[in-house]
Amino acid sequence: MAKVLFIVTGATYWVLKDGTRYATGYWAEEFAMPYKKVTEAGHEVVVGTPGGVTPNVDMMSLRPSMAGGEEGALELEAIIRSAEAMRRPLKLSDIRLEDYDAVYLPGGHGPMADLAFDADVGRLLTAQLASGKPLAIVCHAPSAMLATRIHGESPFKGYRVTCFTNEEEEAVGLASRATWLLETELKERVGVDFSRGPIWEPYMVEDRNLITGQNPHSAAILADRLLEILK
Repeated sequence: MAKVLFIVTGATYWVLKDGTRYATGYWAEEFAMPYKKVTEAGHEVVVGTPGGVTPNVDMMSLRPSMAGGEEGALELEAIIRSAEAMRRPLKLSDIRLEDYDAVYLPGGHGPMADLAFDADVGRLLTAQLASGKPLAIVCHAPSAMLATRIHGESPFKGYRVTCFTNEEEEAVGLASRATWLLETELKERVGVDFSRGPIWEPYMVEDRNLITGQNPHSAAILADRLLEILK
């Protein structure tokens, strides 16, 4: 049995260009589907958040229109309700990476508000990348790579990476309202080798021990790949 650390946003809102607080958190599918797959395979999931705060689900991600229908939304809710680990998260500052076999970061817009600027996240991602053990990151969670920069340099520079695209941000109506766009920042400030698939389609990129996914529907294929590596 492996032990997998889920680093989850603790944010409840994201401040937009005009000062509006946009209600957010983690995206249900990106937590729930990998959690279900990893735990059903017999592995243990431990959740860590900035300051050990209880993660907040983005309520929009539980709407039937976003969750593949009423049944899909109910399934996501049930998985989240059953996830004891979400109710007792560890503080990121207390986490010892040597206790874990893999690290996974779900997205939602929340990471754009906290993980992107969190020194503990930067330290943990830098150490996990260097360890050679799996590091899987999906959708908006690659924003955490921004926190790994020291004097403008990130260890993720040159890695092949995907994330929630500018085109997808435009499609949800937030591109023009955001203070920054994830795809642009990763290319310009981290220096990743970016690639992408069609919008809303599952798309995954693997480079050494780093696995990234483009959007919510990519979370399940990331989890499947993680399980293959953990076998």
